[in-house]
Amino acid sequence: MPAISARTVHGAFAATAARCPNRPFLNVLPETAAVYGIPAGEMTYAEAVAETDRLRADLSAAGLVAGHRLMLLMENRPAFFLWWLAANALGASVVPVNPDLRAAELEYMIGHVTPALAVAIPARVADLQAAAQVAGIAMPVVAPDALLEAITTPPVFQGDEAAVLYTSGSTGRPKGCVLGNDYFLAAGNWYAGVGGICGLHDGDRMITPLPIFHMNAMACSFMAMIAVGGCLTALDRFHPRTWWASVRESGATCLHYLGVMPSMLMGLPESPEDRAHTVRFGFGAGIDPKLHAPFESRFGIPLVEAWAMTETGNGAVIAASHPPRRVGESCLGRPGPAMEMRIVDDNGAEVAAGEPGELLVRAAGRDPRAGFFREYYKDPEATAEAWAGGWFHTGDIVRQETTGEVFFVDRKKNVIRRSGENIAAVEVESVLMRHPAIKAAAVAAVPDAIRGDEVFACLVVDEPAPALAEEIAHWALGQMAYYKVPGYVAFVDQLPLTSTNKLQRAELKALSGRLLNDPATVNTTHLKRRQVA
Repeated sequence: MPAISARTVHGAFAATAARCPNRPFLNVLPETAAVYGIPAGEMTYAEAVAETDRLRADLSAAGLVAGHRLMLLMENRPAFFLWWLAANALGASVVPVNPDLRAAELEYMIGHVTPALAVAIPARVADLQAAAQVAGIAMPVVAPDALLEAITTPPVFQGDEAAVLYTSGSTGRPKGCVLGNDYFLAAGNWYAGVGGICGLHDGDRMITPLPIFHMNAMACSFMAMIAVGGCLTALDRFHPRTWWASVRESGATCLHYLGVMPSMLMGLPESPEDRAHTVRFGFGAGIDPKLHAPFESRFGIPLVEAWAMTETGNGAVIAASHPPRRVGESCLGRPGPAMEMRIVDDNGAEVAAGEPGELLVRAAGRDPRAGFFREYYKDPEATAEAWAGGWFHTGDIVRQETTGEVFFVDRKKNVIRRSGENIAAVEVESVLMRHPAIKAAAVAAVPDAIRGDEVFACLVVDEPAPALAEEIAHWALGQMAYYKVPGYVAFVDQLPLTSTNKLQRAELKALSGRLLNDPATVNTTHLKRRQVA
């Protein structure tokens, strides 16, 4: 299997394009094309080179140079990758934007990372322009087919930076993970060389419905296909009822998933076409252990559970690609030789085999941060805290048996994980507190059979009423991504606080669990729908 030896993402792409110019590189299915109003069909590596060169020339003419950042709000359009390659060729970095983000979130991100230019789908150009104005950043915003405006701001970084990805932490605002070219190259090489069940073949075809503005699609799916000269089919989103038809039409040999997907697919009626596909394996995380074996039996493919984070990339990844897989036990497999790990208690002492504790990881060898993120942008304290003692503290609770297998247990950090999206409770609370009727707000996770977690809000107001709960939810949809908006609202007299007025998170979680089925709690999940741009 060819290994990536280039120094940049664009360099890796160019090398593969030179090796196999006529192979398909990106594929758009008719279903996705209809949603976005873009052409369906395949783009070869040679055609992608020509388009990337055109975009690079346009960006250069507009003034984009090494050290600038290009913000991209493209939804799941494959053109995202071409803009990224073009910017990367110039030494610029990209800042992907989740299209579900709204005013307050966009204002923060733009003010924090200071992009030089933004390219956004036409329906969101005005939103980014307004957010940039509020943030006080001179950032031109244009649609993909529009003439690029001249860049007037100076470069903001030096050295090797390929992207800044925002991830929700356990405290406050989202953190900007600075990722170098080495991060993405290492991901492609890891995937190409992992072997076992999810070992890739030269010319493989991958399908993914996961967001291309996340680490998984950018570092795993995209870079993996570049590494093996393969073709990537990115869907606009996951459509359960047409999923297997899309898989067949794409000719996929491998697929990526999140835990919510198998749950939905298993809920559909069985069909003679359940196994009518060419997929060798699925790669992902979070499948319901009870469904793992039944899914594999019904659809005829192994689902390889894995663990990684935006911060770790493939510098520290655990995947159950080699036996024994321990299907249905939340088994992540054994850590490979390229990483080191510890499992510790709250005092930092290593726990006994089989006991749960926080997972600490680092790269093996002389550079413990090889393949990891560079830093949390403008937050050296958080970066140092995450790397305390020379180990990256993941905040995830796992256990490891004496045989070496690692099993996922729970999350230590106060993060709500809904349908694969990490939601920081503090961020949601800070936005809710802007509503004039809310005197105090606290949110916690409650279980959801389909999405894993749902956001539960305990609010203190003067005049509680069901209509007010829905009004707050409607208002919140304009302030933050739909999935962060509370799915349940309970009005309480007071929040559980300590003597020093700090929120008691454990008591809040217990309170939310008790109130979930209380008749007075208002269910607002029906309002939580992805907004059409």
